[in-house]
Amino acid sequence: MNKIVYVEDDPDVGELIAKYLGKHDIEVIVEPRGDCAQEVILRENPELVLLDIMLPGKDGMTLCRDLRGQFQGPIVLLTSLDSDMNHILSLEMGASDYILKTTPPAVLLARLRLHLRQRAGSMTLQNTPLTPHNTLRFGTLSIDPVNRQVMLAQTEITLSTADFDLLWELATHAGQIMDRDALLKNLRGVSYDGLDRSVDVAISRLRKKLLDNATEPYRIKTVRNKGYLFAPHAWESPVSS
Repeated sequence: MNKIVYVEDDPDVGELIAKYLGKHDIEVIVEPRGDCAQEVILRENPELVLLDIMLPGKDGMTLCRDLRGQFQGPIVLLTSLDSDMNHILSLEMGASDYILKTTPPAVLLARLRLHLRQRAGSMTLQNTPLTPHNTLRFGTLSIDPVNRQVMLAQTEITLSTADFDLLWELATHAGQIMDRDALLKNLRGVSYDGLDRSVDVAISRLRKKLLDNATEPYRIKTVRNKGYLFAPHAWESPVSS
């Protein structure tokens, strides 16, 4: 049985969702306060975290941001706020998905199961020992897969496990266009369903940490309607232009 922590201050909504998911082999721990949720999540170590946005003590957006450095599983926002800006902001904060409370329960269950499958696939790959490789070097960038260390212009870049794996996948295919389906299959063992934005969000985080140009990225390029391309000759200077 999968376990999730659901942070929801409305007891009726929390109980309703917990009962429905419980019937489908998902154990739900409901926490009503945003300022207490982080401690509960780290203690329970669930496979997934489900967050309301409007919470007492700490809002869901802030909680999502604070969790991202400590919790590697999917974080899903479940909210009544139908706002494109909130949707975009939640992804920037590290959320894996943004679902409205008006979504039919069966669709909510399907979306959560998708994230749980991806989490399980990711954990399987992470527990598989890396085949020894030499450190990759591109100008001022070096990527050491054994120590999982990234250096840019002699400065160490701290990446999560998932972000390192994505960078390694791109770098080992330098100069080749990698579409979302190929990236998800290689990294998580799942196919792209047309909705999953986790690769896009992770690419955005990598660009920021690797000092790529946010407006016109030239180190990890977006190839319209095709995917992403790691440019092998774009790392001579440590500063984006």
